[in-house]
Amino acid sequence: MNFSAIDFGILGPALVAGLLVLATHVPLGMQVLERGIVFIDLAIAQIAGLGVIAADALGLPEHGLAVQAAAVCAALLGAALLTWTERKLPHQQEALIGVLFVLAASVGILLLAGNPHGGEHLKDLLVGQILWVGTQELVALAIVSALLLAAIALGWTRRLGRFGFYAAFAIAVTASVQVVGVYLVFTSLIVPALATVRRQGRSRLALAYVVGAIGYVVGLVLSAVFDLPSGAVIVCALAAAAVAAANLPSAQPVTQGQPGHA
Repeated sequence: MNFSAIDFGILGPALVAGLLVLATHVPLGMQVLERGIVFIDLAIAQIAGLGVIAADALGLPEHGLAVQAAAVCAALLGAALLTWTERKLPHQQEALIGVLFVLAASVGILLLAGNPHGGEHLKDLLVGQILWVGTQELVALAIVSALLLAAIALGWTRRLGRFGFYAAFAIAVTASVQVVGVYLVFTSLIVPALATVRRQGRSRLALAYVVGAIGYVVGLVLSAVFDLPSGAVIVCALAAAAVAAANLPSAQPVTQGQPGHA
């Protein structure tokens, strides 16, 4: 245990990155639960990651605009495909999402097979590099998050129907997966929404954000103190915060005829 390892110069930007991810992923996660397509984020994140791997295999500069464009294009193509499958095969959508995830992961592994650093690239894709996020990445993530939140608040994603939802999802996941990794993308999306599923309205949204924020703060601090992988610790911390939130008493209105308290 090493409390001197708590360096706010490193943990601060990482926390900001986590909060930016939560800003878009929490409301999108609630829509995912409503639609019953829980594993869509894993599929889209894996497809976006495949775009990054393909760009790297083509020799494009790491973290350059070309790589970002490849990731966005791959994710949007995945969104278009899922839009089509939901329209044509709605009852098989969840199964098709799982198949798409496995296919994207398998193709990514094949592309990395001849890369001597393939294992490291795959690890970075899954668990992310949240501790090493830079100012440029934070600014880009903040801009994308602000635009997506505006689109959600103005109802643009709903007006565009299926593709509007999938496209917003694809952009949100693409912006976050290279910062926090596939595992944290899934956890940030599903866990806060699932922990507050018994609540309604703004109170649910507020509590979901609190759950997410606590998970990131506690996870980052514990990972620094115990020198453990940040992504994995944050996932566990988010799960623990969700369990605690799910067991909080819900505020129920007192109905007429219900006995009061003395």
